[in-house]
Amino acid sequence: MGVVIYLTYTPGVLEHLAPKRMPGLVLAIFVTFLKVYFSALKIRFLADKVISKMAAMRIALTWDFASAITPSTIGGAPVATFAMAREGIQLGKSSAIVLYGVMLDQFWYALAVPILLISGIYFQVLPEEIGLVGNITMVLIYAGLLSYGALLAYGLLINPAAIKKTVNFVFRLPFLRKYSQKVSKEAENLESYSKELRKKSFGFVLKAFFLSTLSWLCRIAIPVIVVLSLLPANEILLILRSLAMNLAFLVIPTPGGSGGVEGLFAIFLGPLIDRSGFIGLAVFVWRIITYYFSIGVGIIAMLWYVNKTVASKLGDE
Repeated sequence: MGVVIYLTYTPGVLEHLAPKRMPGLVLAIFVTFLKVYFSALKIRFLADKVISKMAAMRIALTWDFASAITPSTIGGAPVATFAMAREGIQLGKSSAIVLYGVMLDQFWYALAVPILLISGIYFQVLPEEIGLVGNITMVLIYAGLLSYGALLAYGLLINPAAIKKTVNFVFRLPFLRKYSQKVSKEAENLESYSKELRKKSFGFVLKAFFLSTLSWLCRIAIPVIVVLSLLPANEILLILRSLAMNLAFLVIPTPGGSGGVEGLFAIFLGPLIDRSGFIGLAVFVWRIITYYFSIGVGIIAMLWYVNKTVASKLGDE
């Protein structure tokens, strides 16, 4: 972020801020809360509402926090599974819920990819600055997301026994064997709940997908709102490039995408910002509202689980 600000900062740029646009930053903060809220609703819905809304919010915040401090390619799913277990959901069932939630995201990606490809016929969705290598990389990202989504859907909806077999195989390794009995039981629970999910009505799947989509639309809207809060820009291109940019974020291997997402923001949205001096400012505001917000609020939720775990162990002693 510092590098982007250094390369784009122009003395006196703050004088060009339009006060009448600044309330848009409050809207960006509100949409950030909405993103977490819709994620929490999805988690609670997939859990058959056996947990409270507050518990679902804690899980969603913990998931976001873990995503912010772990590589984007891993995400916060393992920590979200732990959080659900602390809320009283069986580990196998919580694993299935997390995988199902991830699969719904993959379905959304499967919808987003053709939208971007079709839009690319009429708009310059991918910036010219990324060149041939960048275009090939984006195609590979699209193909990878679709392939992963298909694989996950097969494991959860068609052959959940395959997931159980894979888990049991991994935990037969020498250094994991001592956990094999317990993990095998949870793998059975995972397979059992996967079969339950497979029997859900189309309406259930549609509502869960709708909640997942709302969360992702909020994620896409935030950088758009931030840019428009600073100065005018082409709204349609902002939305399309924000969508493409968010898909590219998924393969950045650093914690929370740090170092990569700032560069992608400058590459994808920077050319749409008339005053280059605003690029660094937009990156700074956007990361504060999303990334540092996730860490600041999420760590409170995470500590709640840590304290609960410690209190439980002290009670056992």
